[in-house]
Amino acid sequence: MEQAKTFFSRYFFPFMVLSLFLFLYIPIVVLIVFSFNDNPYTYQWSGFTLQWYHELFASVEIWDALKNSLIVAASSVFLSTIMGVLLVFYSAHTFFNKAFVLFYGNLVMPEIVLAVGMLSAFSFFAIPLGLTTLIAGHTLLGLGYVVPMVRARFIDLDVRYAEASLDLGATQGQTLRKIILPLLSPALFAAALLVFIVSLDDFVISFFCAGASTQTLPMYIFSMIRSGASPVVSALSTVLLVASSLLVLIFSSLQIKKTDVL
Repeated sequence: MEQAKTFFSRYFFPFMVLSLFLFLYIPIVVLIVFSFNDNPYTYQWSGFTLQWYHELFASVEIWDALKNSLIVAASSVFLSTIMGVLLVFYSAHTFFNKAFVLFYGNLVMPEIVLAVGMLSAFSFFAIPLGLTTLIAGHTLLGLGYVVPMVRARFIDLDVRYAEASLDLGATQGQTLRKIILPLLSPALFAAALLVFIVSLDDFVISFFCAGASTQTLPMYIFSMIRSGASPVVSALSTVLLVASSLLVLIFSSLQIKKTDVL
């Protein structure tokens, strides 16, 4: 019995964990390697080149799609953060406090359901699809991340700070700006960074809410791969991978600082 436990703990479980990591990261490694492939047909290696990165940074369509993605991501971060903070602060001691569980629905339900619901609402109210509807969809998606994170930090705050501020004559707005927001800053930065990453990489809501006049970077990648795999797509995916990894590292460092503060 002891030999079987030793075998599983020493050999089998490490092998399974290593296999899982290989299964997750081998496609990413292959993607990065073939973004430097000199052969336009990515299934055969023929030499090292930076040609696809030159084409990538020289493409006007890609820069336009990136600009739209950054506009949507920045707008959704701003709107979802402001709306989330105001909702958490001004609804903390009202009957709306029981309704915060509804914001976890964005995380539980499939994103395709949220996208179809947003499209149905826009069609019902005859709102033309474009950059505005895309920002609205990503803001709704971002609220599902901002509200739970900010509320979790808000609940842990010492209420005596806010009570002392109000007793000394400060208004609720002044208390929010000078007391609550500085204490919430680690959670706010972490939530804003997470919403930015999710919005920048989102495809489903963008596909349903953008319309024909607006194209984001994930939608542009989808349109490129419909005609076959291209080394430019591999180069673009590699650049996005590096950018997303940097943002995730920043998010992780903020989460560590948040834990230290708590």
